[in-house]
Amino acid sequence: MTPHDPVTPEPRALPGGYLISRRDLPGLAVDVLVGGVGPASAAAATATALALARYSLVVSAGIGGGFAPAAPLGSLVVADAIVAADLGADTPDGFVPVDALGFGRSVHLPPAELAAHAAEATGALLAPVLTVSTVTGTAARAAELAERHPLAGAEAMEGFGVAEAAAAHGLPVLEVRAVSNAVGPRDRAAWRIGDALGALTGGFRALGPVLVTWGERHEHG
Repeated sequence: MTPHDPVTPEPRALPGGYLISRRDLPGLAVDVLVGGVGPASAAAATATALALARYSLVVSAGIGGGFAPAAPLGSLVVADAIVAADLGADTPDGFVPVDALGFGRSVHLPPAELAAHAAEATGALLAPVLTVSTVTGTAARAAELAERHPLAGAEAMEGFGVAEAAAAHGLPVLEVRAVSNAVGPRDRAAWRIGDALGALTGGFRALGPVLVTWGERHEHG
């Protein structure tokens, strides 16, 4: 990763003190994994980690693009659905998702109660988060995605890969995205990566009690 790669500082945006000492999350062990860019890298890294240790919940977190006006710059989005938005086939009649083709699935659903509590605790928008292999960079592409997924709050590149790995191990998954840019024409001057990383840090501090409660409930049955 280069010094300008926005993935590099994402783990540091999480509240590192409790991720190391867990003083703010008594009774809950947390490991942070840097899984790379894109669904394939994220799935491979997550699956490897899950094969080596026991977990009760997998959280995919980072920055991403927000669909305006629902998810403005610096806001948070918690996924109520994790959608593989470009996994499928182009046809003369439009895009056909992979599950409609009869292969696999294109949506993972986080536990509804957990996602709702996470959104409430962090002040986040509760909405579908799209996973794409190619980041949207044009108005036409943004309009196409919005038409196919009118409730979408954000797009990113890793959530569905993480969710696939979690599902293979029978684990629930949560996705949290901080909005660094608007989904649409690529304009790096308008990106607010620092604001998004700050929102991610604050969001995870607020999310801590929700994760503790989830861990306790899972641990005790």
